[in-house]
Amino acid sequence: MARILHEQTPTQQWWNHAVIYQIYPRSFASRHGQIGDLPGIIDHLGYLADLGIDAVWLSPFYLSPQKDAGYDVADYYRVDPMFGTNDDAIALINAVHEHGLRIIVDMVPNHTSDQHVWFQAALADPNSPQRQYYWFRDGKPDNHQPPNDWGSIFGSRAWTRVCDRADAPGSPWENDTQWYLHLFDSSQPDLNWDSPEVRAEFCNILRYWLDLGVDGFRVDVAHGLCKDPELPDWQFHWDMVSGGSKVPGDVPPPPQWNRPEVHEIYREWRAVLDEYGPDRALVAEAWVDNLDDMAKFVRADEMSQAFNFDFLCSPFTVNAYRTSIRESLRAMDNVGAPTTWVLSNHDVVRVVSRMGLVETGKGPNGIRPTDPQPDAQLGMQRGLAAHLLQAGLPGSCYIYQGEELALPEHTGLSDDIRQDPAYFRTRGVEAGRDGCRIPMPWNSQLPGFGFSPSGETWLPQPEEWRDLAVDVQLSRSDSTLALFRRLFAARAELRMAQAQLCEVEEDSPWLHYISRHDTRDDVHILTVFDTPTPLPTGAEIIISSRALDEPTAPGESYTVPCNCTVWFTLSS
Repeated sequence: MARILHEQTPTQQWWNHAVIYQIYPRSFASRHGQIGDLPGIIDHLGYLADLGIDAVWLSPFYLSPQKDAGYDVADYYRVDPMFGTNDDAIALINAVHEHGLRIIVDMVPNHTSDQHVWFQAALADPNSPQRQYYWFRDGKPDNHQPPNDWGSIFGSRAWTRVCDRADAPGSPWENDTQWYLHLFDSSQPDLNWDSPEVRAEFCNILRYWLDLGVDGFRVDVAHGLCKDPELPDWQFHWDMVSGGSKVPGDVPPPPQWNRPEVHEIYREWRAVLDEYGPDRALVAEAWVDNLDDMAKFVRADEMSQAFNFDFLCSPFTVNAYRTSIRESLRAMDNVGAPTTWVLSNHDVVRVVSRMGLVETGKGPNGIRPTDPQPDAQLGMQRGLAAHLLQAGLPGSCYIYQGEELALPEHTGLSDDIRQDPAYFRTRGVEAGRDGCRIPMPWNSQLPGFGFSPSGETWLPQPEEWRDLAVDVQLSRSDSTLALFRRLFAARAELRMAQAQLCEVEEDSPWLHYISRHDTRDDVHILTVFDTPTPLPTGAEIIISSRALDEPTAPGESYTVPCNCTVWFTLSS
């Protein structure tokens, strides 16, 4: 007896069923130097179209001092010269559309750079109106202690006293004893979204990029914009990218995260996007404690998608995946929104490396050469099995650049070349995210694997990536790139994203789903973990993440080995 987890849905907006490819601009491709740029992206749009995706999402390319790889924005209206010009952005938007794709760009509304004109004005004059655009407050007795005990996601406390800034000595504000809030780096002051001016300005920013033709926005730290105005102490630490370190039930809700007021902001933004038609998307990066809270971001009058970090953080076990898939579909169906599946991004260890660790799931915050190393073969098997499972589920899915090549984490970086502020603010306790941000390998025969004309790369590539470069994989029918091309083509042809999903064998040591659509035969999705299982007699294989074991006797069927996903149909 099959249990229906999700009903077949009609084709609605494009994001309900899309495959979206995340581009980390500084690491994708360069036309000019050691840093990736917008023209470099244009040069490889044909590769992305051939991959079979529907849209691209670009991490920030705005003017920035690059203290946090562009997530510290100094000017939301201007492309950083590192990446090109505003004309390059317009050319990229047009080229994406010419290739039949859509484009989502990052929006960073929780904080600005400390070089933003607003924050510079706030520093220059304690009585300036811009002080109200941020969280400037007097400290505890005599201003020698911060206003509260909140900690930064990147380590250390979340407050900096103006006169303690490195640029304060001799400056006009060297005697300014007020503190300002930064839930990330001290160079990223948090905006005060109680300010009408802040809210109005971001609506203007959205319209600027919508006028240029973007198809939507991925909203960074979507759960963090609003804070309890009383700024109470909260004697607990919460790691936003924790993947399992959820706030215990006996701990009061954090006063700085996931407050209900954020939803009013996104209703305003939804109205702005709707001015440009019903096909503009808002995507929430919301690290929240439960799936029902995540679903609140994608109610009909708010956002279009919310990354399913519960799925990303789930260990590679049958029970963890079974629970995550059931609960994710339930929560999203309750608000009539698609589930948005994701396995990796620029903030977490690459999936084929995470899956090769003793403890799978979200994984550590970076891997050093001296840390326990992933089992490369095991990680590859599990990672590809997870990708085929994800692609077969109803809803949309994201892929991080290089996942189609099965690129592993660069675990051999030396500490003296790290750039992630998480490494520095934790005083080296965390390796940080540099290992998942290594420049793409395009050509195995060129310096820097063809990333840039000169062969220079802002972070070094591991030598073992030579055999994973795009040119190598394009020449092989058994490469992971070929597998992903077949996967996305089958996903689209079989309309897997719009199908009903039924669960069978609910208590088995493997996952078995039926994807059912009225335009074709049932497609079975089988993910095997630790217990190999034979396919039913008459199974016709559509795609599998690794080679299946051949029948050993007449009348027998293929056997699915451990750490493998296969899609198949059954002959009548």
